[in-house]
Amino acid sequence: MSEQVSQAENALTVSSLAALLTQALTEFFPRAVILDAEISNFKTYPSGHWYFSLTDGEASLSAVMFKGANRLVRLVARDGLKVRVRCEVNFYPPNGRLQLIVKNMAEAGVGDQKAKLDALKAKLVAEGLTDLARKQSLPTMPRCIGLITSPKGAVIRDMLTILDKRWPIANIRFYSAAVQGETAPEELVSALRRASEEGIADVLIIGRGGGASEDLSAFNDEQLCRTLANCQIPVISAVGHETDTGLTDLIADVRAATPSQAAELATPDVFDITRRLHQYQDRLVSRADTLISLAQQRLELLTHRLSSGVTQHTNQSRDRLRQLERKLVPPTEYIALKRHDVRSIQSRLQQAADQRIKHTKIALAHLSAQLDTLSPLATLSRGYGIVLKGDTQVDRSIGSVGDVTEQSPVEIRLKDGRLNATVTQIMKDPT
Repeated sequence: MSEQVSQAENALTVSSLAALLTQALTEFFPRAVILDAEISNFKTYPSGHWYFSLTDGEASLSAVMFKGANRLVRLVARDGLKVRVRCEVNFYPPNGRLQLIVKNMAEAGVGDQKAKLDALKAKLVAEGLTDLARKQSLPTMPRCIGLITSPKGAVIRDMLTILDKRWPIANIRFYSAAVQGETAPEELVSALRRASEEGIADVLIIGRGGGASEDLSAFNDEQLCRTLANCQIPVISAVGHETDTGLTDLIADVRAATPSQAAELATPDVFDITRRLHQYQDRLVSRADTLISLAQQRLELLTHRLSSGVTQHTNQSRDRLRQLERKLVPPTEYIALKRHDVRSIQSRLQQAADQRIKHTKIALAHLSAQLDTLSPLATLSRGYGIVLKGDTQVDRSIGSVGDVTEQSPVEIRLKDGRLNATVTQIMKDPT
């Protein structure tokens, strides 16, 4: 029979239990621990942090190495790599996960120089410093070329000789630096930074002649590689002979097998440029001759067309002039003709005026007759009279018996005079 959980028993919350676990781990592991283990499930995130597991074949623990710490690692972390790490034990309550925070990492055992170099190379490659997408193109015709190398030895003389032969119009800017020894990496970094800050050179050549691998170690310095990657001026790396490949060869924009080849890559051949210019000049002259010939032919054609057109126009104008001359009459005859025209027009104008006056008189007589017919005077001439008020009012007309009263003075106008009378009686017609 299963045990029942009593309501009376004290219960912990998840967060309180997580706090107790964190406290216990902190008290048990007050300091960082050193582990020898093997890496598995290794992943690099865009943030730059490394997430992986550390295992000994019997147990496995999750681990993380943040970007600030893994940048100092001199190896290529990968699955199956045996390492010795210094880490802190951490318990993260939000997801209940125990995790090792790695502070330092080194290969288990002592590695040789080649292993370290391979590790640094792999690290730079992993960071994208050797990607072709970030490499710059060399200028076609540089005005100034910067040389970063030792002022001693045959390398500088060989490069100057080739540069003067191939492209003598370019200025040479020299940045002196040791190319081997303990101070070489620092001097090379300083010279490269100075050249980049000045920004005078259009292209830089950094390199030295061949030598033993120990002599070329300065060009495998991590700081120099990173400075090279951040340089805004295109850089040609020319370190050693054909069989020697340093890390700067991988980081630089262009790699040359030798300093002499670098000088050739940095410059065009002035003789080749001159030859091409002569070819362009010949093609230009030939093209110009062709265009001039075509232009002359077109000019001759246009001149011929213009001449023909002028001649034709002149002949047409001459014929037109002759026609006008034939139509032209002497001035006296022209004046006589115009005088006749004036007389004819004058006669027509007089006839039109007389006719207009005649019609106007007839219309006036007709209107006068109509006016006489409608005039009150014509009514008076037939024996009628007009009765008006006898006072001096403005409106004297009488249109009804209601316009006057008894004893009102009236005026009777006849055709030959006036009669003054007084109204003695008013009689209205029955309605």
